[in-house]
Amino acid sequence: MRINPLRSQRFGALLLGAASVLAFAPAGAFPLLWLTLGLLFELLCRTVEQARGARRGALLGGAFGFGFFLAGVSWIHVSLSVFGGMPAPVAGLATLLFCGVLALYPALVGAVFVRFAPAGMLSRAVFFAALWMLAEWLRGWLFTGFPWLAAGYAQAPPSPLAGYAPLFGVYGVSLFTALLGALGCLWLRRWFAATACPPVHGWRASPVLPVLIVGGLLAIGGGLREVRWTEPQGEPLTVALLQGNIPQDLKWRPELFADSLRIYHHLALAHPARLTVLPETALPAFLERVPGDYLAAMKALALREQGDLLLGVAVGEEGDYMNAAVSLGASPEQRYAKSHLVPFGEFVPAGFGWFMAMARIPMSDFTPGRADQPPLKIAGQRVAVNICYEDAFGEEIARALPEAGLLVNLSNVAWFGDSLAPAQHLQIAQLRALESGRVMLRATNTGMTAIVDADGRVRSTLPPFTRGALTGEVRAHAGSTPYVRWGNAPAVLGALLLTLLLARRRG
Repeated sequence: MRINPLRSQRFGALLLGAASVLAFAPAGAFPLLWLTLGLLFELLCRTVEQARGARRGALLGGAFGFGFFLAGVSWIHVSLSVFGGMPAPVAGLATLLFCGVLALYPALVGAVFVRFAPAGMLSRAVFFAALWMLAEWLRGWLFTGFPWLAAGYAQAPPSPLAGYAPLFGVYGVSLFTALLGALGCLWLRRWFAATACPPVHGWRASPVLPVLIVGGLLAIGGGLREVRWTEPQGEPLTVALLQGNIPQDLKWRPELFADSLRIYHHLALAHPARLTVLPETALPAFLERVPGDYLAAMKALALREQGDLLLGVAVGEEGDYMNAAVSLGASPEQRYAKSHLVPFGEFVPAGFGWFMAMARIPMSDFTPGRADQPPLKIAGQRVAVNICYEDAFGEEIARALPEAGLLVNLSNVAWFGDSLAPAQHLQIAQLRALESGRVMLRATNTGMTAIVDADGRVRSTLPPFTRGALTGEVRAHAGSTPYVRWGNAPAVLGALLLTLLLARRRG
């Protein structure tokens, strides 16, 4: 039986994409992504050398992307079917379509690479890395953005590449990740004769150069991890991050509303701190409908510590409500309203009302808050609050900096059950801490509640699907990283310039 080479290559790319997910949390095998991206680069280089055309490159990149996202964000099916009430076959089809759309970005990389690849192999490696980064940035921006599983997230500490995050952000780290993979492929070409392709532009004459570049990138990244771009300021602050562990399928039942209130009051009472943080929509009701004596009791707990309590709750009325965090305590009451909403989960895109009619998702039509909300002045600190999915957007987090000394994220990833999503989300928080040079406090309903230090290391976490409080002392930080000052612009403009220059160097 004759094997179709194109089909076998596509299948190989699909498997490479699926295996890449192991580089991210919870497995955390971060060097694996260097290998899988390097092998994708090799497949694309062979396509160029065999003059197969951009369509072949698109198919290879798309196959890689489809395997990657199908393995990495399959938890979308859990939210739609298990907790969203959508029929399982429809939820499965929706998940496949979603992954197919996301796969278009790697497909674009493959097509453009094959069509415009420069002649020199080192130039090709840089060209591939820049294209990969630009496609990730585009995915994180277009149609409100879905930056989940950008390659740079896999390089959270302990990866040496994490050192580049305070300078260039997660997308810059993605570029270096793809570049390491491509350069590793060049080394394999020389020493293991992985392909029958002839040497290109004197590559065989300088086999050590990719190794030197890889070593330099890793050494510089490791050295940058020791640089402290911001400095602690003020006295240590006691914090308590509450994890109620209320199942998503029970959370919104009216008969269990009083139980939710009791759970969080008990946790706050048992774990006093100057700053207490409850998760996103911890109180499953509009703030205006929460009993006044309950809010007074929670405020009294904060006043005992001369501090503040930050709780997640919807504010407003039916038809015009926001996903918010509200402070109670010694400081005047303040609010932060989530500004970057999740399509289909928190607002209905135009023309998709029919889709939402098949799901039963409570609170799925929020009104966004303003983009320019100032940090909250609570517990003697200026705190940049973000809610759930918002921490996936680095430039949006940086809006409140350098004024804010702490980052606080309120999340409810119970929507995704016991899946990869909670661990992946914590890894996103690690990059936000690195980019900003700030401690990130995460209070979640079912996990992963955590304290992430300003160097991106996870100091402590609560076990997922347990009820409790994570307590500790943290300090605010002052100053700005280069990323806070310049955002994604240096990485994006640099990658764009590289692609334009190298595309002109075709053989």
